[in-house]
Amino acid sequence: MSRSSHDEINAVYDKYSDTMYRIALSHLLNKEDAEDAVHDVFIKYMNGSFAFFSEEHEKAWFIRVTVNHCHDLMRRRKLRSHAPLEEAMEVFAEAGTSDTMREILTLEDIYKTPIILHYFEGYSVEETARMLRISVSAVKMRLSRGRDKLKDKLSGEI
Repeated sequence: MSRSSHDEINAVYDKYSDTMYRIALSHLLNKEDAEDAVHDVFIKYMNGSFAFFSEEHEKAWFIRVTVNHCHDLMRRRKLRSHAPLEEAMEVFAEAGTSDTMREILTLEDIYKTPIILHYFEGYSVEETARMLRISVSAVKMRLSRGRDKLKDKLSGEI
């Protein structure tokens, strides 16, 4: 293990695991797959020797690697064959927006990820842009289009 101490790893895990889990669950829609994704990303972290410039840089790394890992899993179809949407809803039920969250989880990743990072995780548009490695205007456009798609879905036009 390349990292210096178990205390350091535990502290980093405590700091980022909940956010990573919610992001993975929003992509994979299955508790076990989301847990596996978080585990895999932390294994990569523990075995690597990453130099982070700031806490923001470290946080962005965990989010970006989690999103990429979820995309890789979906692309390789390593997911379980049954992924009930209700499992993903449990994590977001506290927000009191279960109907809205259900619709968000059905959006394409290009819209879903910025919406979750910005509105549910509380990152600014600029932070979201850095984490997703896209421009600020691209984040704003994806948020706008995602909101439009949600509005259509929630009003029953689709």
